[in-house]
Amino acid sequence: MLEVSGLEAGYGAHKVLKGLTMQVGKGQVVALLGGNGAGKTTTLSAIMGLIPSQGGTVRLQGEAIQSQPAHKVFRHGVALVPQWRELFTDMSVAEHLELGAIKCAPRSEIPERVAKVLEDLPELRAHLKRRAGTLSGGQQQMVAIGRALTSRPKLLMLDEPSMGLAPMVVSELGRTIKRLNEAGTSILLVEQNVHLALSVASYVYIIRGGTVISHGERSRFNDEKELFQSYIG
Repeated sequence: MLEVSGLEAGYGAHKVLKGLTMQVGKGQVVALLGGNGAGKTTTLSAIMGLIPSQGGTVRLQGEAIQSQPAHKVFRHGVALVPQWRELFTDMSVAEHLELGAIKCAPRSEIPERVAKVLEDLPELRAHLKRRAGTLSGGQQQMVAIGRALTSRPKLLMLDEPSMGLAPMVVSELGRTIKRLNEAGTSILLVEQNVHLALSVASYVYIIRGGTVISHGERSRFNDEKELFQSYIG
């Protein structure tokens, strides 16, 4: 599905990613873990085309997408749910769901796509007419995920989806991620919440200093304390 090889990227002269290599198989949930400043968000930004790659390759289903602008990467089938959701506070939930499909589907097809997302995220049905700014943090996160899903992505990337959410809401978020994956969505998850990440992922990459320092099946990382220690060396 997604193959990243030797990826280098950063901001101006500051290189953050230094030869990062990883992959996400079709139907997998892959967790990308690491401490603050490790390069997790930069990895998603480089894959999405929000920042240019300075070396290496990014392939989606065998097709090179590195250094393409974000709107083209989006049309290839990659959707990103960014940190803090980035919703439009005065727009309704229904408008956000429609927005996710506008650039990748005929207008006549949008109602069908929204209906499918509401099957996957039924908790949104009761809030379709509400403005996003009136929702709780957990509800806003569901809207952001729903907006991404209306594009029918081949790969869904989630950047710190549990950020700012109460523990009970985080547990519900985990169940949602599992449900989406069981329905066939491939997911690349960046998380600081190790417990959430290990509860949903089948494969784990740990990065530090912009490169992968360890990776393997989720079962390799049962000791959360040991995993956290690997963040800080």
